[in-house]
Amino acid sequence: MTALVRFLRGATLLGQTPCDPAATLLEHAERAGLSLAYNCTSGTCGSCMVTLLIGEVEVPDVLPPGLDDVLVDDGARLACIQCPKGDVDVDVRPPL
Repeated sequence: MTALVRFLRGATLLGQTPCDPAATLLEHAERAGLSLAYNCTSGTCGSCMVTLLIGEVEVPDVLPPGLDDVLVDDGARLACIQCPKGDVDVDVRPPL
């Protein structure tokens, strides 16, 4: 069975695509036909922030300027630089 990356807004499924561990969440969103907000594509600005609901998205050892420990603990991930590992559900709304 193929792992999927699913993009949601609340309980509404916006799109999904097969997981490619070498592709960022932003690339997966584009493959699913979605346009996520982004700007810098380097993890600096935070405009591509999404919330990880289920699954694993690797967090870099050194957090980029767009993230901090509190945000990461709340499920925040930067779609432009972080890649999913297997089945992942992502809410496209930023963490509260």
